[in-house]
Amino acid sequence: MLIFDSYDLVTQRVFSHHYQLNNGQVISAGGTPHRYVWPSEMDVMAKMAGLGLVNRYADWDRSPFTGESPSSVSVWRKPH
Repeated sequence: MLIFDSYDLVTQRVFSHHYQLNNGQVISAGGTPHRYVWPSEMDVMAKMAGLGLVNRYADWDRSPFTGESPSSVSVWRKPH
């Protein structure tokens, strides 16, 4: 399987291209569109839903989130 992604930084869209190969020949092709969001956008949406940010991590192992983190896991909570 060969997979690569095409990014459009302006529209925040990514298309993931998937190719199944057999002896170097493409036997099937497909892909999936996605839109990525920045943590600050997620914070705005959570706030609009009445949630407050509890913590943000770089990954599921709860590594510290920094400006260099390639991913994020955010935890929000609805106030009592």
